[in-house]
Amino acid sequence: MALTDTPARPATLSTRAIVAPGSNGRHRARGPVLWGLPSKIFTGALAIIFLYPLVWTGVASVSPQAGTSQNEGWGFGNYVTLANFQSGIWVYLGNSLFVSLLTVVLTLTVSFFGGYAFARFQFPGKNLLFLLVLAILMVPYATLLIPLYVILTAVGLQNSLVGVALVLTMFQLPFSMFMMRISFESVPRELDEAALVDGCTSFGALRRVLLPAVKPGLITVGLFAFLTAWNDFIAPLILINDTSRITLPLAVANLRGQTMGVIDYGVTEAGVVVLALPCIVLFLILQRHYVRGFMSGAFKG
Repeated sequence: MALTDTPARPATLSTRAIVAPGSNGRHRARGPVLWGLPSKIFTGALAIIFLYPLVWTGVASVSPQAGTSQNEGWGFGNYVTLANFQSGIWVYLGNSLFVSLLTVVLTLTVSFFGGYAFARFQFPGKNLLFLLVLAILMVPYATLLIPLYVILTAVGLQNSLVGVALVLTMFQLPFSMFMMRISFESVPRELDEAALVDGCTSFGALRRVLLPAVKPGLITVGLFAFLTAWNDFIAPLILINDTSRITLPLAVANLRGQTMGVIDYGVTEAGVVVLALPCIVLFLILQRHYVRGFMSGAFKG
């Protein structure tokens, strides 16, 4: 009888050795899961800590409370009171939205071109001028409001929402200029040169090449400017005298003690919910670009 060669099957043996019961492979697979469990518990605990005040505020705004507009049963009585306060919530929402959007537009425009100039051009005193821009951060916010009030009165912008937006823009520019400078510096100069070789002008290269590259930085700057302007309290308090022109944070503060100095917690919580919702929605939508904007200059060089 002829002998035939039987092929060896080392792969089968090695596979059985890997998946054999009681082998160390199963323990290696469990290792990352076990190591990741403490981090998941810690992250979950932090999420609960940060989300609890928001959830509590939302529940308190619709729950029955003695001495509030919602004193019996669950409902939106506090929101009705908030909507009908003085000029109406829509007026105050419109004022806040106007100030916030104007602040965002002015901040983005100035910081975009300013950051481009600081990152791409060489001129005498560039670093000194940049330090002077950043020096605004060292000046306390409240100490400048009275001089700014005098200046705005002289130019006819006192008691004006435009004046409030200009003041908020000024205080946003140091951080915004810094963010845009590092965003432009993280983009290789070869992209500018290639665009110029292809026939683009300097403005064309800025619009077609650099603008898409620094979009995360722009979104970060715009988000910070919006959140600051939307939630700012002290600038409208100092600069606005007409109650029909105040922003929503100031209106909620006025509503808080409207009845003989007694705090209406239900309406206050409703106002906090209305103030917080746009900020939460914007952050959730833009968080990916927000993180990329902060990381834009982290690995430069």
